[in-house]
Amino acid sequence: MEDKEIVERILAGDTEQYAEIVRRYQQIVANLTYKLCGTRLEIEEVTQQVFVELYTALPRFRFDSKLSSFIYRITVNVVCKMMNKSKRFVSSDEWETPPEQVSGDRNAEQQIIHNEQMAALRTAIGRLKDEQRTALVLYTFEDFSYNEIAEVMQCSLAKVESLIFRAKKNLAKELKNA
Repeated sequence: MEDKEIVERILAGDTEQYAEIVRRYQQIVANLTYKLCGTRLEIEEVTQQVFVELYTALPRFRFDSKLSSFIYRITVNVVCKMMNKSKRFVSSDEWETPPEQVSGDRNAEQQIIHNEQMAALRTAIGRLKDEQRTALVLYTFEDFSYNEIAEVMQCSLAKVESLIFRAKKNLAKELKNA
């Protein structure tokens, strides 16, 4: 069943169909949340909040875009609200990294160096301004086009280009100072 048909059924009163939306998009929301803020507690909290907000927002969904874009937009908004509320960034020791597989090409020392570099990268990404971090994560880790990012962030294409440019510049500066 297509997303549009499921949403139409939900809006017509078949609330049981909402479980299908959650099933389809829960992992996507959790992955994006992880990339934006990094801790398991926040992932669970944000994921729940996203689906609560999605349920109340469904009547406003007009099918002008894909449901996934609408869900990404809600996820970004919830993460930004949460990050602003706590007024903090995620440090490398807070970021709960899934265990990385040791590459057969790396010895133990190289793996430790790689893990430290990844921790520094995550910390630097966490220090970016919300909009820059969001645009960079969507572009780099989610493989979104600039147009898709503009749709999710509800801004112009020029702003997306600027955000990604500034994010890369600020990220390089952060990593140089690390």
